Amino acid sequence: MAVTATSTLLKRLTQLGLVDSDKTLKMITEKGSQYKNLPELLITEKLITSAILADAAAKISLTTQFDLDHYDSSLVPEDLRNEKLVRKTNMLPLGKRGRSMFLAVVDPTDIQTIEDCEFNTGLNAEVVVVDFTKLSKLIDTVFDNSFNQEFGHTEWDLGSLGIEDKADDDFVGVETDKDDQPIISFINKMLLDAIRKGASDLHFEPYEKMYRIRFRIDGILNEVANPPVELATRLSARLKVMSRLDIAEKRVPQDGRIKLKLSAKKSIDFRVSTLPTIWGEKIVMRILDSDSAMLGIDVLGYEPEQKALYLAALNQPQGMILVTGPTGSGKTVSLYTGLAILNTEQTNISTAEDPVEINLAGVNQVQVNPRAGLTFSSALKSFLRQDPDVVMVGEVRDLETAEIAIKAAQTGHLVLSTLHTNSAPETLTRLLNMGVPAYNVASSVSLIIAQRLARRLCSHCKKPEQLPEAELLKQGFLPEQLGKITIFKPVGCDNCTSGYKGRVGIYEVMPITPKMADIIMQGGNSIDISKQAQLEGINNLRQSGLIKAAAGMTSLAEINRVTQG
Repeated sequence: MAVTATSTLLKRLTQLGLVDSDKTLKMITEKGSQYKNLPELLITEKLITSAILADAAAKISLTTQFDLDHYDSSLVPEDLRNEKLVRKTNMLPLGKRGRSMFLAVVDPTDIQTIEDCEFNTGLNAEVVVVDFTKLSKLIDTVFDNSFNQEFGHTEWDLGSLGIEDKADDDFVGVETDKDDQPIISFINKMLLDAIRKGASDLHFEPYEKMYRIRFRIDGILNEVANPPVELATRLSARLKVMSRLDIAEKRVPQDGRIKLKLSAKKSIDFRVSTLPTIWGEKIVMRILDSDSAMLGIDVLGYEPEQKALYLAALNQPQGMILVTGPTGSGKTVSLYTGLAILNTEQTNISTAEDPVEINLAGVNQVQVNPRAGLTFSSALKSFLRQDPDVVMVGEVRDLETAEIAIKAAQTGHLVLSTLHTNSAPETLTRLLNMGVPAYNVASSVSLIIAQRLARRLCSHCKKPEQLPEAELLKQGFLPEQLGKITIFKPVGCDNCTSGYKGRVGIYEVMPITPKMADIIMQGGNSIDISKQAQLEGINNLRQSGLIKAAAGMTSLAEINRVTQG
């Protein structure tokens, strides 16, 4: 379903001056196909708040507004809990009286969808207007609570999940025995819940007397389910079937992929890794959502001067840009964001990745396969015979790869890659320790980005934290900042997880200046380069983190966690 500009609600909101007409129409043109309805687009794209929208919708339609804050989700009638219909329409029956139902809606002017609900339920709708955000949370609560985490129920409805279980290239599995239907539905539910909650990884973990499923949300693992340990073998077998792995092989690790087709235009890939443990196979799934590669540089958290440095390096015809940080620090998104900026009709881009995490149209992506002899270095050699403009190497792991990448950077190509180091200056010394000559490092590397991801404070519940000036100075704030900044701390509410919701990037963006190149040529170490970077006004990770804390985006505790305070 695509959002169009013909909505009655949109016309009335525009007339009332509650939304910017030009900005909204542009957003509908660019992103209308990504959203199920107009309210979802308006609120997700921050064109209006859910509270203002609810108030306006009630007045426009002369309809009662109902506050869901004190509504008990258990009151939703059991016979009206059609998850597929509710999620498709974003309308939820709150109660029933005779042949009528009280229907919670966000857009009361959407008569067609309301009539669809009446047709599917056989009831007349008495419409009440509700807040979009509160309704979304209530729907998740109703249907998250509708399945038994102890796996006692066996009546699962695949159709209610909007998933087809077919053996084809578009989806996840093969035809299975009817007795496996509860397992299939349970795993499908876990996958959809993970997507819905914004998880980056899912962990399926067997132990002697328990089985645990955890989601990594905003960088932190959270336990979400404990199915009976007796189901461990069946759960792992189902996941391996979906991933096209050998279900008979349980002694060695295996790697696979799942493609989950959510709609005609939306699919999400999962990278799957199995690991034999003493109590069974642990399976970890990483969610690879191509939409994350299209976020745009403006929302990644770069400070204005850092963004300018990155864009300047991307606009150079040659040189090497290195992104560094631990696993899960957002390196892939930073690289793909750069590639998306460079991805034009006039540019030939080739990448060597292990694995290819996100598919980018217009980019020639190569999956390395060491067993077949296709390594990073061999792929790079082939790229240089393919008339490239831009080359991306998933990781510089050895001297051979580093030397070929540097050669490419010195001969008119822009090279992007990653390294696992703790800071930007340490990246240079890592290359030197690999055996790359100092003059090659100094002449080829143009920019290094070190990064971390910190949990973002929830805007609904964060509150100021009173800290002594001595503590602020100890944390790294400058004397002239005292009295001018407000530090916030997490609280926790229904809108977030432990006071945090989402993540924000923290960056150290260091261009290789002539003075830094001189230090490299003279045999300087990472400490020398770091001192020079400070002299040139380059913020390190800690300093960049303090800027985010002072801006109220995250807490000092979180900065201490991700920058090792």
